[in-house]
Amino acid sequence: MKFVVVAVGHRMPAWINAGFNEYARRMPRVSRIELIEVKPATRSAGAKSVQQWLAAEARRIRAALPKSCFRAVLDARGKLLTTADIARRVERWKQDGRDVAFVIGGADGTADALQQESDLVLSLSPLTLPHGLCRILLAEQLYRAVSLLAGHPYHRE
Repeated sequence: MKFVVVAVGHRMPAWINAGFNEYARRMPRVSRIELIEVKPATRSAGAKSVQQWLAAEARRIRAALPKSCFRAVLDARGKLLTTADIARRVERWKQDGRDVAFVIGGADGTADALQQESDLVLSLSPLTLPHGLCRILLAEQLYRAVSLLAGHPYHRE
């Protein structure tokens, strides 16, 4: 099983790339994590509406998603899960044999249609977080969940 993070945005600060890459490097080969960056829609004053920007980004996101994957869209209003909940889901996803894709939207979030098409709308926090930081937080939680399932001492309650 592979985790794929499809994130709107590019040219992140070095500390964001370093944080994400640290957890990606730690992941076991059977649960590797990959980042796919999607170019944000061009925002120019008065040219398009937010909904048009989100629709353009949704098309790019769909094109980047692996076929037949479980799709989870991150949104502050999504379902809040504990680390143990995520670990249980990771175990089910492994049994299903499907790759899992997590979508992190851009500055305006994600299109409603993309959320409706997803298998899960997930919240990392009810706080509004910088999108780059979401990459790191998600990678860390996936690493923590995989570690918990493996009985690795990284996770402590």
